[in-house]
Amino acid sequence: MSSTLRFQIVGEAFKKRAVAVPNREERPSEFFAKYVFNRQKMKQYLPAEVFQKMCDVVDGDQPLDMATADAVAAGMKRWAMELGATHCTHWFQPLTEGTAEKHDGFVEHDGKGGMIEEFTGKQLVQQEPDASSFPSGGIRSTFEARGYSAWDPSSPVFVFGDTLMIPTIFISYTGEALDYKAPLKKALKAVDKAATAVAKLFYPDVKRVVSNLGWEQEYFLIDEGLYAARPDLLMTGRTLMGHDSAKNQQMDDHYFGSIPMRVAAFMKDLEIKALELGIPCKTRHNEVAPNQFELAPIFEETNLAVDHNMLIMSLMKKVARKHGFRLLLHEKPFAGINGSGKHCNWSLSTDTGVLLHGPGRTPLDNLRFVTFIVESLVAVHRHNGLLKASIISATNVHRLGAAEAPPAIVSSFLGKEITGLLEKLAASTDDELISLSGKQTLSLDIPQIPELQQDNTDRNRTSPFAFTGNRFEFRAVGSQQNCAASMIVLNTAMAEALTDFKTRVDGLIAQGVEPTKAILRVLREDIKASAPIRFDGNGYSEAWKQEAQRRGLDTETSAPLILDQYLSPDTVRMFESMNVLSKAELEARNDIKLDTYTKKIQIEARIFGDICMNHIIPTSTRYQTQLIKNVTGMNDILPAETASRLNSANLSLIQQMGEHNAFIIDGVERLIEARRVANRIKDSRERAIAYHDTVAPLIEEIRRHVDKLELIVDDGLWPLPKYREMLFIH
Repeated sequence: MSSTLRFQIVGEAFKKRAVAVPNREERPSEFFAKYVFNRQKMKQYLPAEVFQKMCDVVDGDQPLDMATADAVAAGMKRWAMELGATHCTHWFQPLTEGTAEKHDGFVEHDGKGGMIEEFTGKQLVQQEPDASSFPSGGIRSTFEARGYSAWDPSSPVFVFGDTLMIPTIFISYTGEALDYKAPLKKALKAVDKAATAVAKLFYPDVKRVVSNLGWEQEYFLIDEGLYAARPDLLMTGRTLMGHDSAKNQQMDDHYFGSIPMRVAAFMKDLEIKALELGIPCKTRHNEVAPNQFELAPIFEETNLAVDHNMLIMSLMKKVARKHGFRLLLHEKPFAGINGSGKHCNWSLSTDTGVLLHGPGRTPLDNLRFVTFIVESLVAVHRHNGLLKASIISATNVHRLGAAEAPPAIVSSFLGKEITGLLEKLAASTDDELISLSGKQTLSLDIPQIPELQQDNTDRNRTSPFAFTGNRFEFRAVGSQQNCAASMIVLNTAMAEALTDFKTRVDGLIAQGVEPTKAILRVLREDIKASAPIRFDGNGYSEAWKQEAQRRGLDTETSAPLILDQYLSPDTVRMFESMNVLSKAELEARNDIKLDTYTKKIQIEARIFGDICMNHIIPTSTRYQTQLIKNVTGMNDILPAETASRLNSANLSLIQQMGEHNAFIIDGVERLIEARRVANRIKDSRERAIAYHDTVAPLIEEIRRHVDKLELIVDDGLWPLPKYREMLFIH
């Protein structure tokens, strides 16, 4: 790329005019869910008896019969066509971290040489995607293509553009899950069953427990012209080279700062479209790094929240392009500044309105509160390595342990008040009362459990799994990841912990122990057993890494080795006992994750080598040649002593560039060879390990020399937009 073209791209990007802020006269409440076939629309477009059957299906897990499906499809088609829909698709979440869809028109032959608009219950309920074309981990061979997508009535259909979008699960011909939604729904059913049984110990009228999720979506925006001039961003989503900008986030002036006008226009446009699709957007703000922002909705039921997050990621990209931006969801698109996460705020609530992770005002409420806090700790402690495996990836590893991101060791922060309570409870006897000092000192009506107040914890930014007043915040999830992966693990682990808790409490009650004392006795055991997972200190410190090892927590940092947790005996036993995933399905997912890891590093290595040899080395050599000509000219026209003195700086630069060039050329050759060696390895695990141990480190090693050249080579010649140009929106 010529310097003239580069400056033109940069200049045009900076000159892009602000897109006018969308204007609507309606209030958000008036157009919320305009394009969603929710209960209000069902009541309007369906016969009364069909509407009631659909409510029973959604609320009571009743099966959907085909007669009802036909009636629903008819009403749904009429509603969708009124909104301009001409096609329908089953919208599902294959094991690619994205979504998939195949659009079919509302058209059929009318038998008279013409066409009619048709949409049947069969088309609504079931379709047949090609299962062999999606990652299956060996469950489906290339020649075994049949797979099924099936409607999930608990997640409302919606119209997006001219298409009726139908959220579905995706399974193989032989019944194995090939997506995230199917096992997520099973995990939510498992935690509902287990948590309801425990909740009934405190509130006998509870009939159902719902898992809630509130995700916080972080992202970067970059001018579209600058994005197009970076092959690494185009191919991998992150900058594989680039020296720090002199100013980045060190002044702490971007976080919660005034939102740039162009970005505010994008945000408002995005929020309007999201609200129309039923996504309850609540929060928007500048994040810590330059050009980094965040969007967060109101909490929703976990299955619906996952669907909405997948939809919002797609929507954000489309809206960003309208405003002259490209949206980056990579966890670490720029080195040296904060990366992006997707904090998953998780809790459980009953159908009677009780937030199980929220403190109450009565002794019974507080006993329930402590029970669900402790069993959450048990779940995370037992499966801390698996929880880390659920969020590990070739992209998220760049973020974990960096500024504002939790370390690659799962621990839980509770704060002094709750930690002190648990420690006193663990050390107490059945008839002791616990009183707490300070503002939270409260008397008790039943042993050990005080009345607690909300927000009695500080916040710990280094904790991957922090209690934040009435929920746990899992901060380690990556910004582009499907949060269903971690929610499957977390809810299944919680179901296992609660099932075990209830079994032991029932055993003591059967022996004649009074129920409250039985609960307290089991809680003491679990508080002690899960103590290693509790950590309120600095998760970034070296001392914590050593302490975590002593506590027996998973401290592995190699992504391929972390993924071994999916096949550990404890993992297989948990998923199979809770009827969420079979061993074969776990093996398939593990293989897919290893293969995805390898391919992402492979793509990075290939484009990195290409940029080095086709962009960086020619540019560096060209500038080096200019300096050599300058030195030669000085020698020709100046006295030898003067020329020698004046040429010393240029000679030093020429030598430095030569050394950097030589290292880069040699490094790229070694990178290619390392890739060839790794590619010959047949076993997917060993191949991923080879890419982790030999290929990925070489990229970082060569990058240091490229970034040094960026500081030396004439800015007018440098072929790539620099950090200082990409990180600030004007």
